[in-house]
Amino acid sequence: MATSDTGDKRNATQTRQRILDAALDEFSAKGYSGARTAGIAKRAGVNVQLISYYFGGKEGLLDALRETWRERRSSLEDSSAESSFLDGFRAALDVTLRDPRRARLVVWQALGDYPGDTGPLVAEWERVAASAVEQTRARQSEGQIGSETSPEFVALLQFLLAFAPVAIPQAVQGIYGVDPLSAEYRERVSRQLARLLGADDDGETT
Repeated sequence: MATSDTGDKRNATQTRQRILDAALDEFSAKGYSGARTAGIAKRAGVNVQLISYYFGGKEGLLDALRETWRERRSSLEDSSAESSFLDGFRAALDVTLRDPRRARLVVWQALGDYPGDTGPLVAEWERVAASAVEQTRARQSEGQIGSETSPEFVALLQFLLAFAPVAIPQAVQGIYGVDPLSAEYRERVSRQLARLLGADDDGETT
């Protein structure tokens, strides 16, 4: 019986994850308003009733995705604080652009495509932005990057470089002539930002 229970739990976990992955596909492609639970169920290869069973519906799916991202972001912030400026920025670019679905959903949300009260979403992004500014200020105090540029501008520039390939890929393609989601783009802008801020590959100012 214990083996059966374990198998059932594993199957349930796998089914939930398939639904979440399918929801992210659907939300990033169509936005929250354009997404349909039937479309999510089809992508996941499950009965549509399972979405209600596990998540309570479309908004519950979005809440579950946000919680997953919150945990990943917290982990990334912790690891980034222990790395050099350049390594931390590279890690942030990798997380954003290796799987750009979440970034696409963020763009949809920025355009107003979000259910219910946007207050918690705004507060969450304000916290993330404030953390980025404080981390930049700390790196400047440690001498990892130059202090001539305000930490607010440096933090903003990092967000812009990470989201530009998703929000305006045509511009990135036209400027750099490479796939906006490619490793080449990530490496080129990482090195340029490091040079701009006077940091070398070891994170020390030059």
